[in-house]
Amino acid sequence: MARLIIVGPPGAGKGTQAGRIAEGFGVPAISTGDIFRKNVSEGTPLGVQAKAIMDAGNYVPDELTNELVKSRLAESDAAQGFLLDGYPRTVGQVEYLDALLAEQGTAIDAVVQLVADQDALVARLLKRAEEQGRSDDNEETIRRRQEVYSEQTAPIVAAYADRGLVVDVDGLGGIDEVGDRIQAALSSRGLTAGV
Repeated sequence: MARLIIVGPPGAGKGTQAGRIAEGFGVPAISTGDIFRKNVSEGTPLGVQAKAIMDAGNYVPDELTNELVKSRLAESDAAQGFLLDGYPRTVGQVEYLDALLAEQGTAIDAVVQLVADQDALVARLLKRAEEQGRSDDNEETIRRRQEVYSEQTAPIVAAYADRGLVVDVDGLGGIDEVGDRIQAALSSRGLTAGV
């Protein structure tokens, strides 16, 4: 049983590691992007609301995002734990998640923060853009995304760091190498993967 959050700048391999951590702990990796897409494709009332907002080019507000996450966490596969990726994104969402878990008599166990040298990440993303022929991924765009990530995530990480829940893990290196670092960091907190 583990209730985890993963955060990390673009290019740090967060998506890859999220899947590995979730599999190791036998819990679902829950991405807000996936939740939105699933609700929209299934035409749920929340999905219809979210689609109208996204189609207008706007961000889905906290209230709706919170409801979508609450609905997903109520599914049976999340009863023994979960790994959240992309949520919470605001301090308001942190507070909502705290209250939601408190109602269930639980709380977040740890926040895995992948950290990496910004220049190394930019180089990694430029190489990936070149390999995939993504001309929109130029250095200026990539650096701007890094800045936005830092601005948006700092308050959330700070909120969890104040409670001693953040484990910093070097996100540079091979997939297995980073995965081993994450497992070691979580084990040092008494959280050991069961698979």
